[in-house]
Amino acid sequence: MTTPSLRVYLVDDELLAVERLARLLADYPSIVVAGSATDPAAALEFLAREPVDALFLDIQMPGMNGFELLARLTEQPLVIFTTAYDEYALRAFEVNSIDFLLKPIDLEQLQRALRKLERLRGGAKPDWMRQPELRSFLEQLAAKLRPGPADYPERITSRVGERVYLVELGNVTHFYARDKLTYAVAGGRSYAVDHSIAELERKLDPRRFVRIHRATLLNLDWVAEVHARFGGQAVAILKDGPRTELPVARDRAAALKQRLGL
Repeated sequence: MTTPSLRVYLVDDELLAVERLARLLADYPSIVVAGSATDPAAALEFLAREPVDALFLDIQMPGMNGFELLARLTEQPLVIFTTAYDEYALRAFEVNSIDFLLKPIDLEQLQRALRKLERLRGGAKPDWMRQPELRSFLEQLAAKLRPGPADYPERITSRVGERVYLVELGNVTHFYARDKLTYAVAGGRSYAVDHSIAELERKLDPRRFVRIHRATLLNLDWVAEVHARFGGQAVAILKDGPRTELPVARDRAAALKQRLGL
């Protein structure tokens, strides 16, 4: 009798990390990638509809970290944490995950985790997954990783030659990446900043800034309208003078609308 495939789901705020892991998993016929998300809110929405056998989950993500996502799930899947930081890997083991993979993930790490996953398939869930206090413990871990309001900056610097500009974040409508550089747009002007979009997403207040595309970080305070487009895509129209239109990636449209209460 043929052994059924294991359905897994990938969650990581870095699109390149998701794509690389998907490529690695494609070499294993017993694994089916049921889906992936770069926004934890979109992942939560999917997992509420379609339970999976296992979850490859990043820990430190803007807006909702990995522990917080798990705390919001009704049914706990088997979890393999992915992280770039050892300290978070140690916290992952506090919840008795199957394994943790330090990024960039290599084949030896992945094979080790998949062997553990295969051993657990079809059996009874580990005791830790059935403990009533698990949700509370996950919420405690999530709170430890969640930055406080004082940790978020109010302005960002832009260097042009020997000049340094201090740009108030409240005036920044969005950040965008182009030609390996990142820019903050404020008052109709673009300011070059020394951070990638991914770094800004981790650094800035997730209640205000949300990533709507791999190359765009949006200030929610400046959104005037959101229009649906064909194929699940959308466009955000800003309150600035030219009514700037910013495309919203298909896998981020639902999460943006949820954040805006639409």
